Amino acid sequence: MTLSGKAAIVGMGATEFSKNSGRTELRLAVEAIGAALADAGLKPSDVDGLVTFTMDTNSEIAVARELGVPSLSFFSRINFGGGAACATVQQAAMAVATGVAKVVVCYRAFNERSGHRFGQVSTAAATAPTSNGIDNAWSYPMGLGTPAADVAMFARRYQHVYGATSADFGRVAVADRRHAAVNPNAWFYQKPITLDDHQQSRWVVEPLHLLDCCQESDGAVALVVTSVERARDLPNAPAVIAAAAQGSGPDQFVMTSYYRDGLVGLPEMRVVGDQLWAQSGLRVDDVRTAILYDHFTPFVLVQLEELGFCAAGEAKDFIADGAIEVGGRLPVNTHGGQLGEAYIHGMNGIAEAVRQVRGTSVNQVGAPVLVTAGTGVPTSGLVVTS
Repeated sequence: MTLSGKAAIVGMGATEFSKNSGRTELRLAVEAIGAALADAGLKPSDVDGLVTFTMDTNSEIAVARELGVPSLSFFSRINFGGGAACATVQQAAMAVATGVAKVVVCYRAFNERSGHRFGQVSTAAATAPTSNGIDNAWSYPMGLGTPAADVAMFARRYQHVYGATSADFGRVAVADRRHAAVNPNAWFYQKPITLDDHQQSRWVVEPLHLLDCCQESDGAVALVVTSVERARDLPNAPAVIAAAAQGSGPDQFVMTSYYRDGLVGLPEMRVVGDQLWAQSGLRVDDVRTAILYDHFTPFVLVQLEELGFCAAGEAKDFIADGAIEVGGRLPVNTHGGQLGEAYIHGMNGIAEAVRQVRGTSVNQVGAPVLVTAGTGVPTSGLVVTS
């Protein structure tokens, strides 16, 4: 049995992306889901499943009440922050494919700029009475108390082993911002940057400049998943889920997997990639567009390596000639990514994959589209096609 081709994303919706939404996270979720259902040509009464992140503050039953969903036969939550993004769609697709639910909505809503800011030091994270709290207690006393600091440790080692430079990281930011500059929904619409802009931006944690780090955003994104058969009767071209996978690697921690032999890889993404290629029957050369989770630029390079687009240490050469910009051999983050459009924990990247399948992206390239979720944590991925 395989999940491939059994379910499709048939609707997507989002709020505006801002730095101060002025409304609750529950209201943001309901607005995005309402827009997604309208896009799919469905009603709240059609929904019988909801999936979100463990980090989302909006209970499934509260969302159902506010939407007017009469009953739920399926609800699920995925752990590990941004690593959950594609797994929400995987869970929805599995529910649909097995008949557990007929129409499942995946959602993520937060006020991550005006409310709880993930990029700040959190004493609670190191003192939580959980195994993650114990794990964090190994790194927080050493000054590794923010995601940027965690990734900077990794990035410095990656530079040392493979000779990558800050400018190599900066080329990811330049590509994302170039794509965001023509996307009216992006926070950095009409605001491209140059490599010099990147190099002159202030240090956050060396070797990461400000422009290596994703935004903090307020907003919400929702996706509607149903069977491929039902999708044929709905108004928009379906984004068929050709593959969906989750992955965790050896000696896995949350952002601080420093006890691995190599330190410079993301083996959990290789676990995901191997499943995606096996399920879909596709190869890296078949991928036309890649939406790679870009909370920090160095991890985009490593994802290219782990997913098989180039060998370990060679991503800096792969991207050197504009390969990841529109017109290159593998356009990446055609919506602007989390660096350029908004940071909605990767869910806005899945929405962009749907647009690429439909032919409605502002930077249209086409399908198949590869999508990845958060890196440095247990993660997930998707391949969608027409």
